[in-house]
Amino acid sequence: QYKNIMAQLPGNAEDMGTCGGIQSTGFLFPTMKPLEKVEAPKAAAAPAASVDVPRAEAGPIDFSKVEIEPLFKDEVDFDTFSKSDFRAVKVKECTAVPKSKKLLKFVLDDGTGTDRVILSGIHDTYEPEELVGKTLIAITNLPARKMMGIDSCGMIISAIHYEEGQEKLHCLMVDDHIPAGAKLY
Repeated sequence: QYKNIMAQLPGNAEDMGTCGGIQSTGFLFPTMKPLEKVEAPKAAAAPAASVDVPRAEAGPIDFSKVEIEPLFKDEVDFDTFSKSDFRAVKVKECTAVPKSKKLLKFVLDDGTGTDRVILSGIHDTYEPEELVGKTLIAITNLPARKMMGIDSCGMIISAIHYEEGQEKLHCLMVDDHIPAGAKLY
């Protein structure tokens, strides 16, 4: 059974490393942002197109320099937690907000049939075109908050850590097979 599973993974046995006794490839955990352009596979009758494809960073990641915030000591009861509505959202449009250095305006498909607008201060990490078409996670039942004159109806969820004193941010991006509106539990 192990060989059947491994045969379905990209790469080959010589390319694989071991992680806690489980074989893995660099292809299983690609970086969140595309690092280079690669040529798309040629279709039989269609011309080749250049597309952005996420690639694993060269070499191992050095997590020894990573600092994370301490976990909260206060516990949250289940009823409080369950009031937060986390959903998969598809990025339909993403643009820089005029007169703002940090804000990006997302137009999202949240599965309701009505576009949802969320603003997020992540322009120093992402260019808008990198995020169009991605499947992100958002909390959708926060009260609307006006920023730069635009109502932001929710929050894009990101992971933040520090490396050598510098903040690093990555939006939570999930498999594109997850439909817009899928609820997270």
